[in-house]
Amino acid sequence: MNCFAQAFGLGPPLLFPPSPTSNSNPNNSHSQHRKKIISLLQKCRNSNEITPIHATVIKNGQEDDVFIVFELLRVCSKCNAIDYALKIFEQTSKPNVYLYTALIDGLVFSGLYDHGIRVYMQMIENFVMPDNYVISSVLKACGFDGDLRMGRGIHAQATKLGLCSNRSIKLKLLEFYGKCGEFENMKSVFDEMPDRDFVALTVMISCYHDRGYVKSACDVFDLVRVKDTVCWTAMIDGLVRNGEMYKALETFRLMQREGVRGNEVTVVCVLSACAQLGALELGGWIHSYIEKYDIEVNYFVGSALINMYARCGSIEEAERVFEGIKEREVTIYNSMIMGYTLHGKSVEAVEMFRLMIKEGFRPTNITFVGVLNACSHGGLVDDGIEIFGSMKIEYGLEPQIEHYGCMVDLLGRVGHLEEAFKYIQNMKISPDCIIWGSLLSACKVHQNIELGERVAQILLACGHADTGSYVLLSNVYASWNKWEEAALVRAMLKDGGLQKEPGCSSIEVNNEIHEFLLGDIRHPQKEAIYRKLEELNKILRSEGYNPQIEVVSQDITDRQKEWALAIHSERLAICYGLISTKPHSTLRIIKNLRVCNDCHLVIKLISKITGRRIVVRDRNRFHHFQNGVCSCGDYW
Repeated sequence: MNCFAQAFGLGPPLLFPPSPTSNSNPNNSHSQHRKKIISLLQKCRNSNEITPIHATVIKNGQEDDVFIVFELLRVCSKCNAIDYALKIFEQTSKPNVYLYTALIDGLVFSGLYDHGIRVYMQMIENFVMPDNYVISSVLKACGFDGDLRMGRGIHAQATKLGLCSNRSIKLKLLEFYGKCGEFENMKSVFDEMPDRDFVALTVMISCYHDRGYVKSACDVFDLVRVKDTVCWTAMIDGLVRNGEMYKALETFRLMQREGVRGNEVTVVCVLSACAQLGALELGGWIHSYIEKYDIEVNYFVGSALINMYARCGSIEEAERVFEGIKEREVTIYNSMIMGYTLHGKSVEAVEMFRLMIKEGFRPTNITFVGVLNACSHGGLVDDGIEIFGSMKIEYGLEPQIEHYGCMVDLLGRVGHLEEAFKYIQNMKISPDCIIWGSLLSACKVHQNIELGERVAQILLACGHADTGSYVLLSNVYASWNKWEEAALVRAMLKDGGLQKEPGCSSIEVNNEIHEFLLGDIRHPQKEAIYRKLEELNKILRSEGYNPQIEVVSQDITDRQKEWALAIHSERLAICYGLISTKPHSTLRIIKNLRVCNDCHLVIKLISKITGRRIVVRDRNRFHHFQNGVCSCGDYW
């Protein structure tokens, strides 16, 4: 035992407190009651179930029982009630290292890394000796918080205490330096490890991916001779996080060929890739894989399945997954609310929010983003105002920029433009370019040129306008026939070294993703695609279609504008779908940008002409076109 430990009279560190019955008579009523309380706590599924048990603990005078308090802290973290855990901890007299570890673990789990570091410093100030578990936990907090100075200090402290020989601390140091981008230090820690197995290499793979160094991660991955499920999963996860969806799916296929079975984390990563690509068929196969290998559909996997089905255009399948999950968590409700919002089912999203509250679950910031978005897209002004107000009053959540943005969008969409403008001016948070852009877009829709020009000037003056903001400004000026102003904005975009993101649409046919750009001629079946396009254009004209050329922001001839609209990427993807799938089957299109007014009108007509159901996911939401009608009610 080192001198620091001797000074505090503490023995070897343990992950959890000793068993509650290890030093007590098992027949003792206090011990039996303690075991009962702990058992009840372990069964809690939400924060509302914790409070009555805690009240019983206080009533019985057990609020300083280290075993009960330890379990309370752990359960609070699990049930998304870290604020309640902090209050419990503050009322505990002389907390030991186990309680500090439990609280820091909970703060890290909740993403409150800086707070976790402060609690650790408080522990040191109170002369509580750290052990390898709390050191590992606070190093994780430093890594995720990017606090290089504090992490180095804790590294030095762990060295003085003789804890750096511990393998778990070595791995956390590896992770800490990697997440802070200190790869030379990370390699130094790695070189000092006597047992440099695939676990350490897996940590390095994840750290390289964190910083976007995909090639370096791949190089390390190739060094691992025997790859286990965790190693494969780290690689797949990193590829997904860096936008390499196709490569992630190919890595998963290679993993299958190597005979390595995935776990719940693996399938969640793959489902995320499917969701972003809109690969419904492949996502459905992953669902079958989950069932085949008896992977538990818990809140983690369940949320990913709901998200995948919703983002791939099948909200009905998402609902079936939701109904089949017996033990739900907040994330399950969040995923379903987001799914309904994506598909324009605003009323259903609000009802799901109400059900969640009724079931005793505490909404999070993500919950409110989802439900407020639903209110915005559905024009549910009264519901939106009421729900926004409940954030601070009922749940103690301070609205973030995303929540304010939803409210501005809500007011702007229904034409309350001056009210939305005043709302921005009175915000407690400085508005960003997205909020100003939202109001500008509303001014364009409601033809309020005077306010629109004021907002445009503010947007340009704020110095934070991104590519999307400049494109929106250019389009707004063009729609008002202010061609000089539109050209000036495009010049500013070019001078700033910014480029407009090209429109890209994809369609999945026979488990293969086909991508199209504006006027794309790269596809092997391009001749057949453009023949179908010409055929549709003739039929559209006979149906009374007149191109909405005002949506084209370039100052070119009307004929050129008509052709520019006709070759939009989503139309090419639809034409490919029409010639390569069975009649009357559903077409599912994914687009990276917002669908324009003209394409929205055209796709409604195509659904009527062909008798097809066409599901389009654009940057903001889903549109379900059927029999000449869109699910959004032309309000998007």
